[in-house]
Amino acid sequence: MEAAIVLGARVRGRTAPNPNVGCVIVREGRIIGRGWTQPGGRPHAEAMALADAGEAARGAHAFVTLEPCAHESPRGAACTDLLIEAGVAAVTVALTDPDPRTNGRGIARLRACGIAVDIGPGAEAAGRSMAGFLTRQRLGRPYVTLKLAMSLDGKIALPSGESRWITGEDARAHVHLERARADMILVGRGTYEADKPGLDVRLPGIEEWSPRRALLTRGEAVEGWTRLGSPEEVHGLAGVNDLLVEGGSATASAFLQADLVDRLLIYRAPILIGEGKSSIGYIGLTALADAHRRWALIDERRLGIDRLEVYERDRS
Repeated sequence: MEAAIVLGARVRGRTAPNPNVGCVIVREGRIIGRGWTQPGGRPHAEAMALADAGEAARGAHAFVTLEPCAHESPRGAACTDLLIEAGVAAVTVALTDPDPRTNGRGIARLRACGIAVDIGPGAEAAGRSMAGFLTRQRLGRPYVTLKLAMSLDGKIALPSGESRWITGEDARAHVHLERARADMILVGRGTYEADKPGLDVRLPGIEEWSPRRALLTRGEAVEGWTRLGSPEEVHGLAGVNDLLVEGGSATASAFLQADLVDRLLIYRAPILIGEGKSSIGYIGLTALADAHRRWALIDERRLGIDRLEVYERDRS
């Protein structure tokens, strides 16, 4: 299942509105088929893995990060039917599919055909890998990641507005990797007017993974950009599983105040700025106690001279 999760994660940000699923097929302890959802959402991971395995899939064990789809589609056969036709003996599923067209039906159909089904191994990691699709299914909006690059004292710019560059090259390269995993990147009008950002991916070999661009503004739309008048309008974004919010301070504060941030990426540079522009402003807190138990640290690492901290919103 770990291998299947890694395969699915490689296409995060490129499969919406479909989930980025991974699948491996195992026979006698050896992987004989590998597959992941293709860009644009088709073919599905199971179809790719079965094609890779060929006839050897008969009697084999399939590991898939999400319950195989069971609904009809003009774009291809249901993966449940493909697994049944291939004659696999067992299927291990990390997560059931919240899509009401499949939810439980795929597992029931497999079992009705005598295929052993196990549910749950790798569920937490698979959930993180497919957080965009799962959030859209459950909450009707994309999974929102907020990126903040700041000094040790929480500043994102000098009083003059100068902000290039707070973090080093390694941290900036990681940001481009995060861009490649998003369907859309959003900035505020102030950032757009000050920096005219391209918001593209500038890592060798994956430049074509640059996502769509969005602008948070009460003003006019910009050609080629999707306009959002408020953070709440993320609920109306079509074909977006993962949204990356990059700036600036007012935009970050607006999304935090609306409680629409699911994940924080905080890049800390080993510098002190003192008087300057703060990373965020007012976010609606009226009591210090309300600030606690909202965020859980799930990862931290060094990126050259900088440090990355990753937090998830705890909604339990």
